[in-house]
Order: sequence, then C-alpha cells, then structure tokens
Amino acid sequence: MMAVLFNSRLSYLLRKVKDLRCLTPRRNRVKEKWAATRVKHPPTRLALQHFDATYSTQLGQLWPSVRAALLSERKYGALINNFSHDASLEDLQAQGCRDFINDTDSQAQPCSAQEPEVGFEEESNGISMKKSDIVDQQLSPLQLSPNIKCLVFPRGDITRFKPARPDMCGILGYYLMDAASVLPCLALDVHEDHSVLDLCAAPGGKTLALFQTHSIGFLCVNDSSVSRTMRLKNVLQSYVPQQLLTNDKLHITSFDGSKWGEIERNAYNRVLVDVPCTTDRHSLMEDDNNIFSKSRTSERRRLPQLQLELLLAGIEAACPGGEILYSTCTLSQIQNMSVVEQAIYSAQEKHGIQLQVVNLRPLTHMFRKTFHFAPDLHVGEMVIPHLAANFGPIYMCKLRRLT
Repeated sequence: MMAVLFNSRLSYLLRKVKDLRCLTPRRNRVKEKWAATRVKHPPTRLALQHFDATYSTQLGQLWPSVRAALLSERKYGALINNFSHDASLEDLQAQGCRDFINDTDSQAQPCSAQEPEVGFEEESNGISMKKSDIVDQQLSPLQLSPNIKCLVFPRGDITRFKPARPDMCGILGYYLMDAASVLPCLALDVHEDHSVLDLCAAPGGKTLALFQTHSIGFLCVNDSSVSRTMRLKNVLQSYVPQQLLTNDKLHITSFDGSKWGEIERNAYNRVLVDVPCTTDRHSLMEDDNNIFSKSRTSERRRLPQLQLELLLAGIEAACPGGEILYSTCTLSQIQNMSVVEQAIYSAQEKHGIQLQVVNLRPLTHMFRKTFHFAPDLHVGEMVIPHLAANFGPIYMCKLRRLT
C-alpha cells in the first residue's frame, strides 16, 4: 500500500516538474539541437554500408553469416601467463575451457607441397600475375611452441571470462584477447635465441604471446603512437616480471614504423607486421575512434599505402633467411592479399629482395576445430567470424626472405 502511494506521489511530482516548463520564459528555454546531439550518419552505419557493398561481392554467399557474426558479441580467448603463479589454468579448465593450441584436429590431413596453379589479377595496382609468377608457396614444418596456452570456451558457448586475478607478486594470470590473434604468433615460429621485431606492437597482446614462448633472445617492440606505446608498457608491466624487461632482452620504441628500413636493415630473424587497418569488428560496434568517421576519410583511404610501407619496412628489417608475418584484423582484400602482392613486387623491383610465400595451410587444418577459415585464398590465410565460433577476422601471410 505504501509503495503504491509513493509511486502515485512520484508521478504527480514529475508531472508538476514538466508543467513548470510553461512557466519558464521562452528566452530561457533550452531546445535540444538534433544536429549537435545525434549524428545523422554515424560511423558504424557508414561502416556497415561499406562492408555490405564490398564484402557481399568479395565473400559471396558467406557474407550473410559473417555479417551476422560481426554484429554479434565476439568470443575471447584467455592467453595463459606463464610468469604468473596464479592457478588460472586449472580454474578455467574446471569451467569447461580448453587449450585450443594443444587440442588440435588429429584428423587434419597434410597438404601436398605442390598446389595447383591459381590465376588471379591484382586490380588495385594494375599488376596482372599468377601465383606462380610471384613465388613458389612452400610448406613449412609446423613447430608450435609448447609454452603458449590459450583457453577458449566450447563452440557455441558464449560465456564471458572473468577478469584476471593478480598473484602474490601482482602479476596477472591471463590476458583476454581474440583467440585468433594468437595464430600469427604461432605462425611466426620463433626459435631459441631469435631476435624478433614487433613493428606495430600496441596494445600488446601479440607481444605478450611472443613472450610466452620463452624462446626469444631479443625482442624489439615498436608503435608509432606514444600513447599506445605507454599502454603497451603498462600491459607488459602487468604480465611480465620486471627482471625480464631489461634492456638486454627488450627494447621499446615509438618510431614511425614505415621508416624502420632507414634505422635497421638485415637485423632480425623474425618480424611481425600487424598493421593498422579498418578493424572491421570495432568499426561496426563502436562510434568512438572509428576509422569510418567522416573526419578520418583521408586516413582510411591511405591505409593500403601505409600498410604497404610498413610491410616493406619489415621486409628490409629481416635478415636474409628470416621470416616476416603480415597480419590484419579486416576482411578487406585490398588491405590483405593486395598489399602482400604489391610488397613482393616492390621488394624485388626497388630493393632487389626476393621473397617466398610460406604456405600456412597446415595451420588452418590443425585449428579447424576452433576457427572458421576462408576457403581458397590465393595468398595467406584468414579466420572469418562465425556465430558458433565468433573469432576474427584475422588475416595472416608469412614471407621468407631469400636474398
């Protein structure tokens, strides 16, 4: 009875407050300005329109299901931090999670070393070529680091991970990231005492995954943004003991990665080039810091050129015999295969560097229980989002420098 009386009095007071507006002088009334408060064409809507026009042609019948997954809540993986003394691994396994890296598809069939020749044309740069005209794709023996562990919930399970807990030393037990983002680090195949360059390292998930291998002799991490570099440092300090963050093991810089070839050449065994891109999932879900904002149109249009410059810089930084892993989190063919094809051509023509594409098909067969991969890509491999396994998109292509 008291509750009903309270609600009736509250509604009466609210009506009185609304009625007071008529008593306010017109010159003092504040009218909501629609144009200032609501964007007529928000960046997320512009992104969706762009993707509908582009990816419906590129992906064909796959696009409706990929579109639905992109507009749904993404799945995460928990990258286990080997430096933490917290019992995170056992706790997550008790919740039904599995380590997708060590729970691979035992029925995966090996690929033949010689694949059939596939013809294609590169429209963005006017170069017409076949796969065999670029390089021979060679199968690489897959030697996954036994130290990297990334746990995921089963297919179709959309349970969210709880925030990681710090151990007695303040080191967090796991790092939440798109599980597909671990694949480029696995494909990079870091060996004992390798020197590694992470050219576009922030926010730090892939850098942290590389640390988990315990195989790196020296790691240089770079990001052109000072603020993002500070975020990267905070991540490393939260997950890696201080004694491992010394200058003889780690070097953190904030240079323009596209100019790295002017700083160091022929210096690294492995180079990770995880370039800025349209970040498809973020562009569809968040209006803040969205590359499809009208104020960032010129920046978005320049992305393929920036990606090419960064990849070429990474190629120059690698030593002969070294390997470069190019990755993005977009479905865009122009930002993925086209950039790789142009980089292979430019490296040969401008720098006399011959490259070989390393076939990553064994990786896709090994992890097809966890991820959905795009079929029949001419160059590289790509995880595509799917409602039952909503990871990605992640594109990756591995290059070996021959000269």
